[in-house]
Amino acid sequence: MDETLSRDGTSIAYRRRGDGPPVILVGGALGTAATEAPLATLLASRFTVVTYDRRGRGASGDGGPYAVRREIEDLAAVAARAGGRVSLFGMLSGGALALEAQAAGLPVDLLAVYDPPYTPGAAGLLYKSRCTAQLHRLLSQGDRDGAVALYLSRTGLPGTTIARMRQAPMWPGLVALAHTLAYDDTLLGDGALPVGRLASVTARTLVVSGGSGSAGTRATTLALAAAIPRARHRTLTGQTRELAPQVIAPVLAEFFARDVFAGRATAEAP
Repeated sequence: MDETLSRDGTSIAYRRRGDGPPVILVGGALGTAATEAPLATLLASRFTVVTYDRRGRGASGDGGPYAVRREIEDLAAVAARAGGRVSLFGMLSGGALALEAQAAGLPVDLLAVYDPPYTPGAAGLLYKSRCTAQLHRLLSQGDRDGAVALYLSRTGLPGTTIARMRQAPMWPGLVALAHTLAYDDTLLGDGALPVGRLASVTARTLVVSGGSGSAGTRATTLALAAAIPRARHRTLTGQTRELAPQVIAPVLAEFFARDVFAGRATAEAP
């Protein structure tokens, strides 16, 4: 992997694949550049696809203390190496980061996000508050294993599945990233949709949700699309939080193909 320096001097590791218009994949909680490799490989025949280890993960550094603006600066540094104006795809909390970065002024042509895990509504905000408190308690006690299990349970995995994962070779790698769960938690704020900031998103945006996700998640993505000035919504039948790369790849390829998109931009403009 190559590396670039963020504004605060933190080293951010990234990898390029393919050739064409630049697309950066922004991973979600407990993800690294390696997590995004299958999707990057599928897109690399048409785009220069950049994957990177977000702050505190994989080969990247972790200058502290954590702040959302530092993650935005990290992404800006990677974008500069990719060619300046880029397109972004953010998975889950990576989608929230992509939205925050574009709202803050990162030059982005096209932006796609998949199920950013906001939890609006009174019940959702209370749930987020309780999970945040529990996460920080576990991390402050040094219980990284418990923090990962908490996150996985929040994604809907049953306890029996988490117990099996604890015995799998992948588990130590997840535990090594446990401290970054607090970063993603901070990124999502209190769980409410940041409507004011979303109004500043200028990129044409595709908000994607999984057809087999919860009704609440779908409602959140619809509200998200409504809050972004130039956004449209799409549902992928049969998909859950575990999004299949071979399903999302053709959707992104169509959306990010600027020559195709430009020809119909006027007709589709909100």
